[in-house]
Amino acid sequence: MSRSSKLYNKDLAPTPSKQKKWGWFEIFNVWANDVQSLFGYTLAASLFLASGLNGWAVFIALIAAGFFIMWLVNLSGKPSVKHGIPYPVFARVSMGVFGANFPAMARGIVAMFWYGAQTYAASTAVALLISAITGNTGTGNFLGMTNIMWISFIFVSGFQIWLFWQGVDLIRRFLNFAGPAVYVVMILLMLSIWFEAGGSLLSEVGNIFSGGARSGGFEGLGSFAAFLAVFSIMVGYFAAVVINFGDFARFVKNENEMKKGNLWGLVGNIIFFSFITLMITGGTIAVFGEYVAQPTDMVAKVDNMLLTVVAAFAFFAATVGINMVANFIPPAYDLANLMPSKINFRIGGLITAICGFVIGGLWVSMITQMGIFPFVNTLGAILAPVFGIMIVDYYVIKNEKLSVNDLFSDKPKGKYYYNGGFNQKGMLAWVISGYIAVGTVWPNILPGGLSDFFANLGGGGGYAWIIGAALGAVIHLAISNRK
Repeated sequence: MSRSSKLYNKDLAPTPSKQKKWGWFEIFNVWANDVQSLFGYTLAASLFLASGLNGWAVFIALIAAGFFIMWLVNLSGKPSVKHGIPYPVFARVSMGVFGANFPAMARGIVAMFWYGAQTYAASTAVALLISAITGNTGTGNFLGMTNIMWISFIFVSGFQIWLFWQGVDLIRRFLNFAGPAVYVVMILLMLSIWFEAGGSLLSEVGNIFSGGARSGGFEGLGSFAAFLAVFSIMVGYFAAVVINFGDFARFVKNENEMKKGNLWGLVGNIIFFSFITLMITGGTIAVFGEYVAQPTDMVAKVDNMLLTVVAAFAFFAATVGINMVANFIPPAYDLANLMPSKINFRIGGLITAICGFVIGGLWVSMITQMGIFPFVNTLGAILAPVFGIMIVDYYVIKNEKLSVNDLFSDKPKGKYYYNGGFNQKGMLAWVISGYIAVGTVWPNILPGGLSDFFANLGGGGGYAWIIGAALGAVIHLAISNRK
């Protein structure tokens, strides 16, 4: 077999059967850490409050999103389970052996942004612990963070590099610990706030369930449109993991284990975590007289040292866990795919850590100013078309037939060499659909008619992921020949 050094190294090579040690529980905990992260909590609570919908409607939208995402990752994970290949290698099928570098790096850049955001989120848990133990809340204000925050941020960054450096097996064990641990803490936090709130908690939860004024981009939407926006925003939040799910599915024993893990890990976690989020959100309003967005801020307000120590540790573990899964491993593979002979998995992760450190350092002072929903939607819009293109190419155009040897060949006669290593039709489909998808978030970049349509649609671009993925699939299918 001819393997080009431009396309192959041991990190990108198909995973041998003997190294496929992941079962449904590992996949369950991949999603548990994703759902339970501090950023995930803030997003879910914001959707309950900003959408203006009856709380049951928000619940149904979140659960429906869970089932939809499960279907998507079952599609994207199947070829990686079967052939043991990571996402950037699978992207070569539809984009060409060299063209795949573009969607791979787009995923890598998105991951670096999320890595910085989640590193900052995890550092708030460490800062909470330091402040609780020392009584020092920090001094100074550099880029929106105190000296305690900077110490915490640097510590979390270093710990993540160390964990990543130990390899995928230790990361797997870390995830298996962090997932259940966070649930214990979230339940304790819910019960503590419920005890503090007494009977007024159910009253506040009732207010949330009765709906309210729409805000945060939901203004002017009808109930159905707001429902679709909640559904789509939740899909957009998971978009990064959806597209590169093959990076984890390649380690799973078989497809049934993957599907079982996706069912319980996605749908099960979303149902349980959404319930806890709702109760805590209502409780904070009842106890503190205001909505407290950050779980770490809630723990600080409860003022219980034991709960503070345990919660800070669990929040730290969960957020680091999702950072490993969604934002560290993927760009490590993506960068290795760019220059396999010079960049391996570890070096790719180190580059990610450096870029993410800069982004996380600017998170408070600059990036958060654009708002949580546009941030989630824009990143989702960039990646969505790639998912649609890859899936329709593999399942419809290629009819699930894949030549692993040709994925690592740069010979002109290779199946995925196309035109100079680039599938121009796939690239064109991505550019067109990606432009329109980003335009659903920022309508002013689109020409008149489309700009007015998406501006009037409202929802802050909450439909970006679904529109982008659908357009990518349709355009690619329309301009490509079935083989």
